[in-house]
Amino acid sequence: MGTTRLFLALWPDPGVRHQLREWRDLWDWPRGAAPVHTDKLHLTLHFLGNQPSDSLPALLDGLAVPFSPFRLQLGVAELWHNGIAVLSPPSPPPELLDLHAALSAALPGLGLQPEARTYRPHVTMARRARGAEIPQNGPPIDWQVDHYTLVESRPGDGGGYTVLREYR
Repeated sequence: MGTTRLFLALWPDPGVRHQLREWRDLWDWPRGAAPVHTDKLHLTLHFLGNQPSDSLPALLDGLAVPFSPFRLQLGVAELWHNGIAVLSPPSPPPELLDLHAALSAALPGLGLQPEARTYRPHVTMARRARGAEIPQNGPPIDWQVDHYTLVESRPGDGGGYTVLREYR
């Protein structure tokens, strides 16, 4: 039986993706840093890990939760202690936290456990970025969120992502 590596995310439209790329390109990356490719920039809601592929139909339907569209502002560039460069909201909107909580509540019914650590919404800009110069200002990102996605991650074939379903 095969497995499928999955995560739930806010998936940016082309305009927001362009703004995220502009932010990413403002950083001064050290040698060895791994900036995230533009097509992969997103905000993770829940990492689900490797799941049995035959459970995918139940997951696709079971991960639909009601939520209200919201505005997400991004603009706080940070370098975390583990060398992860991120772009975060100045303060997460309550609707984002509500969506995260609704999905957390749905996971156990699907045989999945939410991560125990505190949710810190962010877009990863790069990995192995220790020593990067953090940009002080970038383009303001005002993201109108009207859907979330279930995404397959394929680390074995060049690290591609495939959106399996959009939830509106």
